[in-house]
Amino acid sequence: MIVDDHEVVRFGLKNLLVRHPGWDVVAEAGSVTAAIANATATHPDVIVMDIRLSDGSGIEACRRITKKYPDTKVIMLTSFAEDDLLFQAISAGAVGYVLKQVGNDDLINAIETVARGDAMLDPSVTGQVLAKLRATTRFEAFTDLTDQEIKVLGLIAQGKTNKEVAASLHLGEGTIRNYVSSIFSKLNLSNRAEATAYAVRHNLDDYLETFD
Repeated sequence: MIVDDHEVVRFGLKNLLVRHPGWDVVAEAGSVTAAIANATATHPDVIVMDIRLSDGSGIEACRRITKKYPDTKVIMLTSFAEDDLLFQAISAGAVGYVLKQVGNDDLINAIETVARGDAMLDPSVTGQVLAKLRATTRFEAFTDLTDQEIKVLGLIAQGKTNKEVAASLHLGEGTIRNYVSSIFSKLNLSNRAEATAYAVRHNLDDYLETFD
């Protein structure tokens, strides 16, 4: 099934794909609503899905389709190489992510790859995935903390008092005390000195650069 909100794009993709022996384009759609309805009606083996659709996101369509039909393989074919969209698509169940600049042969190869059960990422975004995974592994010491708790820990490590942290984050001092207590509990720390040492030991400053 081909899902794209531009009829000309769907026409071009269909003409390309039907030339492949053994492949049939069983349905087309230009919206999230139509994509879900047509997937329900036709149960396609592979869906080539754009991210931007007329009534919403192809990522949401992917999530709903793969949840209902886990054997259906979804390739996101998009113009967007942003990290956030890439990881949202993977989280939604997509097994392929290919940019529209791809050549015809490469798209065919991508479809063949996911059809046999393998994942396929465009080479231009593979580096982003690996970098993200490396960063996640490197900074796993902070994975139990919320975004706000990470900010609070960073300010504690700078030697700021609860009052100063509250002023920096535009929050009440009582709220900051609650955050500090939660941080100590999650990281098994007893005091601010230990929190500062923990932040330094696990390179919190480097993490905050990626966090921002």
